[in-house]
Amino acid sequence: MKFIHAADIHLDSPLHGLSAYPDAPAELLRNASRDALVKLVDHAIEEDVDFMVIAGDLYDGDWRDHNTGIFFSQQLGRLRRACVPVFLLYGNHDAESEMTKKLTLPDNVSVFGARKPEVFRLDDLKVALHGQSFRTKAVVDNLVLGYPEPVPGYYNIGVLHTALEGSSTHANYAPCSRAELHARGYDYWALGHVHEFQQWDEQSVIVFPGNLQGRHIRETGRRGAVLVTVDQGHTQVERLFIDVLRWEALDLDVSGCTSMADIARQTGAALENLLSIDEHVPRAVRVTLRGRSAMHGPLFGNAQTLHAEVRSQIAVLGNDKVWLEKVKVATEPLEDALALHSRFDAIADLQAILADAADDPDFLAALQSELQPFFGRVVADVNNDVPLLSLARAGDFADLVNQVSPALLARLAEGE
Repeated sequence: MKFIHAADIHLDSPLHGLSAYPDAPAELLRNASRDALVKLVDHAIEEDVDFMVIAGDLYDGDWRDHNTGIFFSQQLGRLRRACVPVFLLYGNHDAESEMTKKLTLPDNVSVFGARKPEVFRLDDLKVALHGQSFRTKAVVDNLVLGYPEPVPGYYNIGVLHTALEGSSTHANYAPCSRAELHARGYDYWALGHVHEFQQWDEQSVIVFPGNLQGRHIRETGRRGAVLVTVDQGHTQVERLFIDVLRWEALDLDVSGCTSMADIARQTGAALENLLSIDEHVPRAVRVTLRGRSAMHGPLFGNAQTLHAEVRSQIAVLGNDKVWLEKVKVATEPLEDALALHSRFDAIADLQAILADAADDPDFLAALQSELQPFFGRVVADVNNDVPLLSLARAGDFADLVNQVSPALLARLAEGE
């Protein structure tokens, strides 16, 4: 017996982070969630699965129009023609209270109700599925406590949208513990809500498949669903990588670099290595430079050149499916703050002044007053190339001073 377990499809949810770039793949960004759903259905048909489970957040919220529902019905129709039933549970994003539009679903779809847990049986497979959809967005009750006893002699699957013991990155909806899941006595728990893949092989097999398609730079790496095979009571879980555009975070230690060319070449080599895995999948990459480096000072104020160097390395690779989301500089000066402080000269004095300035409201107010007239003259493109401007525009001058100070001190120290 085989089935696919997916969750957090967020159909027609936009991807964020590349729209400001002139060569951004606009159509791919717009259609990514739909393309990922098509690939999921492709896998279900190719694998000849017995059924599919969707464990919440199929939708990202109320539809803008009926086209979202029509597209989903089209994909359900493909599964219907392949004789694949679908068991659908709604989560916090597509709870009853969040959806004002709906369409009649085809007869191969069974939807878990929101008033109480429901059980659907596939008697020919000896499978029982237990689940309860969200009635409202913020369900804070432990729904598991109301789930029924397992059906004797059947492979029992619990379907639930939950944070499970409080995921720090997701709202704590339908909270419960793994111990409470095991206590139900089910064979498999098909969970949703947490966007990272997680699996526990304990008394029950518990799985978060993660979301089908990463939507921004905080959702990096491979994304998809899982294919579950059950043979003589043994459960095997295989990840299916469905994402059609992948977000990647590339951290580079540039402590050994002494020139912009060194950084460019190291970045190019790291990008080439990154792209050697799943070459066919388009990427949106954030590059972050770290480490104590002689380039710390020179990098400050050269964001535009650095950005161009990285894009040039992407061009050298000849990969037209890679886009640069952002370059971040998180390096540190070779001479640390403690060493500078021990020097009894003008640089040490300046360091002390800058340390106090970040906590001086009068200084910060004066700095804002001096810089404010320039903000209106800055063109939009510069905001992307100079991230510090966003701090200034937001009025976070204390953070601005803290970020500028190390580079300024390093520049002065190097110039002596």
